Amino acid sequence: MGRNAIFVGLLLLTMIVQVTVVNRLRLPGEASPDLVLLAVAGYALVRGAGAGAAMGFAAGLISDVLPPSAHLLGQNAMVLCLIGFMAGRAMESRPNAGPLVALACAVAGPLIAVAVGAMLGDVRVEVSTLMATLPQAMLYNLLAAPPVVWAAARIVRGPVARPPRSTGHLARSRI
Repeated sequence: MGRNAIFVGLLLLTMIVQVTVVNRLRLPGEASPDLVLLAVAGYALVRGAGAGAAMGFAAGLISDVLPPSAHLLGQNAMVLCLIGFMAGRAMESRPNAGPLVALACAVAGPLIAVAVGAMLGDVRVEVSTLMATLPQAMLYNLLAAPPVVWAAARIVRGPVARPPRSTGHLARSRI
């Protein structure tokens, strides 16, 4: 089984955990971290912009039909597609910026979701609601980003080969 298939299976599991556990946690405020968004960002950091956008679109379409679905079909698909593309594109242009890109995606995700919701006429986008939940959503995403993005990238990348370690004078060659 390929790394992409394993990641898709774990992404489906992440969606179920998001809906059944994370969204029901009694965290301060009304927000919770978006594990699916962070997993898509981790995937895009390894595979690039095209694959990140495709995985984000597929994950978004699936999450659009998962309950509770109180928005237009395709809204999450658009948000996750944009996040996947932006994360992959940033890594293609600056390969050493992985942690910074992951944190930027954690902050940009809720902002893009609000912008897309406003463009599509989502009635839940109100200034008073945004001022209360948007900063909390960004904070929770920032806190969850390091472990979730690292785990997603590690699964997609696979085991990393490490160079052999020298053991001191016994490892030196006398040629």
